[in-house]
Amino acid sequence: MAFFSEKAAASQLKHEADKVGKDDLESLLERQKAIEKKVLSSGRLRRFTTDIRLMFALVRDYWRGDYRAIPWKSIAAIAGALLYVLNPIDLIPDIIFGIGFLDDAGVVALCLKLVESDLHRYAAWRAQQDDSNLSTVTID
Repeated sequence: MAFFSEKAAASQLKHEADKVGKDDLESLLERQKAIEKKVLSSGRLRRFTTDIRLMFALVRDYWRGDYRAIPWKSIAAIAGALLYVLNPIDLIPDIIFGIGFLDDAGVVALCLKLVESDLHRYAAWRAQQDDSNLSTVTID
C-alpha cells in the first residue's frame, strides 16, 4: 500500500465521516446495490464483501431504531467508508487501472479496524435476534 498509507486512509475516513448526518443513512441504504456491485467488480474490494454486507445490515438496523448499542461515531465511520467506496473520483480515481480501488480498500480496511468490536457486538445481537425469531416459530 505504498501509494496509499494508513494515514491517508484515516484522513479520508475522517473527512467522509464528519460529513455524515442521520439523514444521510437513508440515502446510503438506497445506494446499497450500487456499492455492492462496485465491491464485487473490484478485486481489491471483493474480499470485504461479507463485512460490507454486515455494515449495511448494521446501518439499516440503526436507521430503523432496532439497534442502538453503538456510538454515533462508529455509524458515521461506517457510512463514510461506504460512501467513499461509491465515489468514483476520490483520492485515487477508480478509472486508474491497477491502483484505482486501492484507496477504497484502504478506507474500508481502516474502518473495519476502527469499528471491529462494534461489528462483533452487532453480529452477536443479530444472531440472538435470529435465534429468538426461530424459537417463536411453531411447527404443525
